[in-house]
Amino acid sequence: MSHQTAVRVPGVSGHGTLAAYARLAKLDIYDYYLGLAVVWALLAPAARWEPRTFGLLALTLIAEVAVVAAMVGFDDITGHRDGSDAANYGSDAARRRLARKPLVAGTLTEAQALRFSWTATAAGSALWAAVVAAAPHRPVWAVALAAVCVAASVQYSWGLKISYRGFQEFFLIGLGIGWTLVPYALLTGGTTGFVLVVAVLFGSGPMLFGLYSNTNDADGDRAAGRITVATAVSAPAHRRFIAVLTAAQIALIAAAPATGIAPWWFAPVLLPLVAMRIAHLVIGWRGDILRARRIAIHAHRVTAVLLAAAALAAGAAA
Repeated sequence: MSHQTAVRVPGVSGHGTLAAYARLAKLDIYDYYLGLAVVWALLAPAARWEPRTFGLLALTLIAEVAVVAAMVGFDDITGHRDGSDAANYGSDAARRRLARKPLVAGTLTEAQALRFSWTATAAGSALWAAVVAAAPHRPVWAVALAAVCVAASVQYSWGLKISYRGFQEFFLIGLGIGWTLVPYALLTGGTTGFVLVVAVLFGSGPMLFGLYSNTNDADGDRAAGRITVATAVSAPAHRRFIAVLTAAQIALIAAAPATGIAPWWFAPVLLPLVAMRIAHLVIGWRGDILRARRIAIHAHRVTAVLLAAAALAAGAAA
């Protein structure tokens, strides 16, 4: 693997600044963290306002931020080493915001990024251990799932490099599901069918907008040996793959109330999300991948708001 020459970005300079580390940690991408607001809304009304609830959710948020910082830090190091970040971002700095890739932009050195990522790994692991220790409940499956999420995140592009081995899409949805189910179970001792549906709907959001990133990055990822569905199949086949997964999320929204898992009004509440999903699917099908990705990101954030509202309404009705 070759080390790539940094691409200088006008107006971005200096090594090791706090802003560069914040960009390395991708602090502006908060989509997984929104799940904690959904978890809070899913709790019984009385439990939502307990000091222990707020304390545990706050500690969980810090733990998640640390783990994601490690994950994306290692991802940037690997992408810099194999040249995929330079290929995917260097030719389109304006639209892809090259400054968000500090190694390619030249605002951090690889040694700095490595120290940061290993420090974040240690901090994230310790913080998640503290979350489990402080939790009022510790179901074995939830503790195990928390450990799997941490280990898989750190090895997303490092160690086992699971995102390079054909498991990226599975990871993207799995982390969102795990980081919804785990804190809920640690606070309540278990889960329900409705909570599982909410977790899947929330977790599928990062996967769906990640698919558009993979579409755009297919050539660079393929050259770097990264196996995703986008690199393994033709562009038309990948469009169909996105369509199938988008339709599956919409089908779940319809099926949850039809099977009695969710209240009858659950699907109507989520109609704005359905409209956004159809919009980004059509736009992406027509070829404007980055615009479709932006809409998919916003759709996920709308999902979090609507799921929290539905959970609050369901709790009030109960």
